[in-house]
Order: sequence, then structure tokens, then C-alpha cells
Amino acid sequence: MVGMMKKVKTFEVIFSDPSKTAYSSGDKVAGRVALEVSEVTRVTALRVLGVGCAKVEYAKGKQRCREEMDYLKYEDTLHLDDQPTDKDGSVTLRPGNKYEYMFGFELPQQGQLVSSYKGKFGSVQYYVKALLERPSHPTLETTKNFDVVEPLDVNTPDLDSPAAGAKEKKVTCMFIPDGQVSLNARIDRRGFCEGEDICISAKFENTCSRIVVPKAAIIAKHTYQANGRTKVFRQKLSSVRGNHIISGMCDAWQGKTIRVPKIKPSILGCNIIRVEYALMIYVHIPGSDKLMLELPLVIGTVPYNGLSSRNNSMCSQGGSSTSSNSWVSLRMPSAPPSYCDITRDCRLDTPLTPLLDDYDEGDSPLFMNAPEFQFPPLPAYSEVDQEYNGNPLVQAC
Repeated sequence: MVGMMKKVKTFEVIFSDPSKTAYSSGDKVAGRVALEVSEVTRVTALRVLGVGCAKVEYAKGKQRCREEMDYLKYEDTLHLDDQPTDKDGSVTLRPGNKYEYMFGFELPQQGQLVSSYKGKFGSVQYYVKALLERPSHPTLETTKNFDVVEPLDVNTPDLDSPAAGAKEKKVTCMFIPDGQVSLNARIDRRGFCEGEDICISAKFENTCSRIVVPKAAIIAKHTYQANGRTKVFRQKLSSVRGNHIISGMCDAWQGKTIRVPKIKPSILGCNIIRVEYALMIYVHIPGSDKLMLELPLVIGTVPYNGLSSRNNSMCSQGGSSTSSNSWVSLRMPSAPPSYCDITRDCRLDTPLTPLLDDYDEGDSPLFMNAPEFQFPPLPAYSEVDQEYNGNPLVQAC
């Protein structure tokens, strides 16, 4: 076999535009197959294939689950220009010469392809394969991959609409009720692209005896289907966290942002591989399961064009009146703060250093009771002498 390979010095696929990083539906994939030999070689045919295929493969116990789906099938037999051929169509290649076979084909129209993808249990790959056929010798192969990115516009009415939700969780200590934790969150649109900021409005309330921590993360959900079975793989991509919330207190995010990292766009049109994203807003509760809320996201390729200025204004103004207006749907209290709210700074000034550990990846059964704080004393009673119909009156003020 080594001796056979020595006859072929160069055999590779070269695209016409090496700087092109990705193709889309309807684009033309063109290039050449470069061939050099080290001794006289007879070639009966050189065929080129354009292939696009989605594959899923994983083990389920002793069973091996496999599934494939084709998205591109192209085949052609290439010929050399100005090169004499034999009656059977074969050509004789001689050393010292460089031979180039040209090829080109168009990708299917939009809706018939899915974006390139490589995951834990499956992939979507596109490539050009050249097959060199010679008499009395095995067929030689060479391949060259190329990426396909299908356009996904986030400026549709569906993706420009807000997403919101609310969750609450009752907390217990040794089967004894210990208050509850609640969250209410909203984002102004569901469609984003790589590098954009997601602005979050959220309210958190803690009435249990523990110190809780609000967080948010972008989650990727990869779904694989093969042999009638489904396998789901979830992955945390990026996250942010808020301030600790002690017992009996509330906290609010008004325009808190999390940036979309460098990730592949959503894959929603493949029957065996599906890639979805979500913004997960959750509260870490020591000694208990997290309180979690997921808001769906779609990661596209066509950036947001600003048809709606709600998101931009909220990000730029932070805690301004524009950001506050978004709280109408979150039922933020409009009444003046109570006496308990006034004492909030007094509570937060107490050292909390021992309680700042993050048990996100292995919760500790730590129950935290709010310490007793010395609140400012109430006004003292005083006696004021007054006369009412000639009789002295003692009045408390």
C-alpha cells in the first residue's frame, strides 16, 4: 500500500475562495482537485462528491443508538481540460506536471439545509470528497470540510416579543415550614445574536430563614434522537449573580445584563438534532433545591436592528424611569416603604463574610437564621400638661 501511495505525490481538494468561512443555502461551492504523481500513472476516473449529513450516535446500556439524515448529495465525474483520453475515458498522468480538475455545485435552497454542528452525541457535517480510481489499484480518497450557516433572523415579531414568568418555592426545615422564596422575571425579546446583551428585569423575595443568592445563566439544550430514543444534554454557557438576600428582604434587578457568548445559532429544523437555548434565572437556597425559571431564547445570525427600542433604553438607563416602567407587569409595590424597609441598610451593614460561600455545585445543608439586630428605639412617651374644661390631661405623644 505504501508503494501505491508513492505514485501519487499530491492529491487534495482546494476551494476557490479559501478565505470564505461559511456557506449558506443557494451559495456555490467551487474549487479544484490538485493532483501530482511521482511516476507514470493511469487514471480511469476522478469523481467528486458533495455531502451533507446529520449523524447521531450514543450508547444506551448495551444498545448502540445510531441515526443519519442526508441534507446534501452531489456527484460528478471530473475531466481534465486539453488532456488526451483513451477510448475508455482514462488519462495518463506523468511526473513533473501539476493536474487540476475543476468542480462546482450549488447548495440547496433555504429550508433544505441546517447549520453545521458538532456536539457530544452528534454532528452535522458538510464536505467535498474526491475519489481517484486507477486500474488494479484501490481507490484513493481525500476530503475537505466546509461550514454551512443557515440565516436565522431575530427581527421577526415572534422573537421580538417579551418573555416573562414567575416561580415560588416553599422551604422546609426538618419537615417544618420555613417560609418561601419567590422570583418574577422578564426580558423584552427572545431573539439574540452572538455578542448582544440580554437585559433582565427581575424581583426576588425571601421570607425563609436562610440567606439566598439570585443568579442567571444562559443554558444550551442539545437533544439527540436515534432508534426511537431521545438523549438530552444540557450545558451552562455563561452566568451572572446578584447580591445576597437575607431573611425577610427583597431585591430587584432593573436592567441587569448577561452577554451572549460565542455560540452556534439555534438548530430547530433538524429531525434528529435540536439545539435550543434558554435564559435560566434561579435562586440558590442553602440546604434546598434551587428555585429555577427558564425563559426561551433563540440565537440567530441576523442581528437585532432596533425596531423596538425597549431593550436598548433599558440597558442604557439602568435604574432610570424607563427601566422602572417595565415593572408594571411584575407587580412591584407602589406604596411608600414600611418601617421594616427603612432598617434594611442597618441589616446589610452587619458582617456577612462567613455566609458568602457559593454552594452552586454541591449544596451544603447550611441553615442560616437571621441574626437579631438592634433596631433604632421607638420614640419615648412624654407627658404634656394640658387643661380640658379646667381639668389636667396627660397625653402620650
